Amino acid sequence: MKKILTLFAVIGLVAFSSCEGPEGPPGQDGIGAQAFEILNTNFSYNANDGYFISGTFQSKVGGDLFDDETVLIYRLKGTINSQTPIWQLIPTTLYFDNGDEITYDYDFSKKDFQIYVGANYNLAETPSYINSQSFRIVIIPSALASTINKNSLTDVMKAAKLSESQVQKIKL
Repeated sequence: MKKILTLFAVIGLVAFSSCEGPEGPPGQDGIGAQAFEILNTNFSYNANDGYFISGTFQSKVGGDLFDDETVLIYRLKGTINSQTPIWQLIPTTLYFDNGDEITYDYDFSKKDFQIYVGANYNLAETPSYINSQSFRIVIIPSALASTINKNSLTDVMKAAKLSESQVQKIKL
């Protein structure tokens, strides 16, 4: 009797191990990290939001962000020379000797992003901080964001395996 049960067990094991079930749902396309630059853009203004720049990911990266992606935004603070930009991670606050402060910040959802600038004085008095501003937006896997120096755009681009030629230049 033991031999018959063992035989049925072996036959059943072979039969069930060779069966295939239905195909599972498709996974992510594996697009990977992406970067784009908003060049020489002026902040808009309204009474509710103050000064802001906004855009959607649909029009920039071809769709919504995945749940496991995060967004880093850098402001072009200046240049060393024409080939060497100085990028500063935002949020950041600029402090001036006279006590004035300007803060750049942002938020994002799966569908869109908004960059804000505010100050402890009327920003219209210093248009160079709200006009002709450039930003680099980098979309990376959230797991990568926890392992890199986000303050260094060079480190982020290297870790994300992004080259300068892959950065999409856009105007809003």
